[in-house]
Amino acid sequence: MSQYNVAIIVGSLRKDSFNRQLADAIIKLAPPEFSFKHIEIGDLPLYNQDDDGAQAEQVLRLKTEIADAQALLFLTPEYNRSIPGVLKNAIDHASRPYGQNAWGGKPGAVLGVSVGATGTALAQQHLRNVLAYLDVPLLGQPEMFIHAKDGLFDEHGGIGAASLGFFQGWMQRYVEWVKKHAIHA
Repeated sequence: MSQYNVAIIVGSLRKDSFNRQLADAIIKLAPPEFSFKHIEIGDLPLYNQDDDGAQAEQVLRLKTEIADAQALLFLTPEYNRSIPGVLKNAIDHASRPYGQNAWGGKPGAVLGVSVGATGTALAQQHLRNVLAYLDVPLLGQPEMFIHAKDGLFDEHGGIGAASLGFFQGWMQRYVEWVKKHAIHA
């Protein structure tokens, strides 16, 4: 049985982020051959192309952690109808310098949760556009535009009973997607 290491990139720095909570809850639904690592993005300097020749230690760490993963899982809030700047900054850093894209070829998925009724639909679409350009094959269905409301999470930080079946179905599709598209060294 192959082991799949998944890099989790949460586009929120907020300590009590709904998206961080969702990441922690949904990974509990994965099979044992899947392990997940949260990737730190809050310590990255602002991207500046002038630094491509001498990337900061934090950037090199980010690129190494992405390179070590067989798959990606992005969770994004929606800020002003798009993705947060901190997430775009991380994506830009790990895709540069030109020709050294750490994201490319790694299967991924995008989801997000928000207090808004449409969840993070627009942010996810923007993120999908960016990741398509960076050659990240993304799980297309089911889409996950999640409205944060009472009962989404249970008292133990897992997915609440009313949504558990939906999330289990999503995880099953994600696992199949990763197994189909991941390249093992």
